[in-house]
Amino acid sequence: MTHFQILIIGGGNAGISTAAQLLRKKKGLQVAIIEPSEKHYYQPAWTLVGGGTFNINDTIKKEASVIPKGAKWIKDAVISFQPEQNQVTTKTGNIYSYDYLIVAPGIQLNWNWVKGLPETIGKNNVTSNYSFDLAPYTFECIQSMKPGMTALFTSPSTALKCGGAPQKITYLAADYFRKHDLKGKIKVDFSTAGKVIFGIKKYAVELQKVVDKLGVEMHYRHDLIAVDGNNKMATFKITDENGITSEIIKHFDMLHVTPPQSAPDFIIQSPIANEKGWVDVDKYTLQHTRYKNIFGIGDATSTPNGKTGAAVRKQAPVLVQNLFSLMEGKEMKSKYNGYSSCPIVVGYGKLILAEFDYDNKPSETFPFDQSKPRWSMWILKKYILPWLYWHKILKGTA
Repeated sequence: MTHFQILIIGGGNAGISTAAQLLRKKKGLQVAIIEPSEKHYYQPAWTLVGGGTFNINDTIKKEASVIPKGAKWIKDAVISFQPEQNQVTTKTGNIYSYDYLIVAPGIQLNWNWVKGLPETIGKNNVTSNYSFDLAPYTFECIQSMKPGMTALFTSPSTALKCGGAPQKITYLAADYFRKHDLKGKIKVDFSTAGKVIFGIKKYAVELQKVVDKLGVEMHYRHDLIAVDGNNKMATFKITDENGITSEIIKHFDMLHVTPPQSAPDFIIQSPIANEKGWVDVDKYTLQHTRYKNIFGIGDATSTPNGKTGAAVRKQAPVLVQNLFSLMEGKEMKSKYNGYSSCPIVVGYGKLILAEFDYDNKPSETFPFDQSKPRWSMWILKKYILPWLYWHKILKGTA
């Protein structure tokens, strides 16, 4: 058995940036990161890849290149937790013990929750920007559309990372059709399990204007449950306001699917999960509600905020400060306020930057109305944020 002072589960944005901040603040800490993947992805740019305006190869680096100096990378996957013994067990059968555990495994994509989807995704013009392999295919599908065809976009009823992503690609596709004199000739259908276009009125009002301008048909309470790729048919479960369900089949010529998502299986089945399967943490301190030497950060936690990289950027300093306080026997005073950000691409060269907290109150960075589509915010999304991610966030300096 190998022991570490601080053990981190997950080498994505949350795990790497937290490790980097810990080691920057206190050199000599014994930190290990358990992460099976050899590749590290900058996923927020996959929307732009799907819209044909970003190179997929610029969204990937070797995992080894982002491991902070001073941290040990264990290339393995955790399969079970033994929090009473301060231990985890990995796929290879190794057991690692810890003084403190940080759980940051990210979110799991459940393609198989939609009947027929695994068999057809990546062909038959069925695609998804939620996959590195499929994002370039999305743009191929958009380009293949002809007058009289239907482009169908979905969003599931589950929690999902980057809740705005299903809409972003819808708007990019609609704007692509507009630019190629196909507006009104191709039907653009956004069918979402959600009840509203956006949960915060200030941004919802502006997004409705975008929808009207681009001619997107919005269908709410529509949850994708099955896909027949060969026959170009998608089946949705519709739940009305009284909870009565029915099914509808829609024809498509192109289908962009946002897969249902959940915490990873090894989290759901663990003693550190709540009844819904998420890592059970205090939403302000990020400390586990039952095991005081465990913290959670990022998409797999129970915090009721938007699951975004921007949220992780605000969570990491809180976790680091509170962990040090705990180690020193002091009161944990740092609080995470639920901040999340959703840069909503509403067309080529146009972006609404939604920023908000736990109370769904706008919490904006810039001294102007961010609900208005702006070219400057597009530049932020396309050029500044990817640079910030690789050079600052993962290095623990942003």
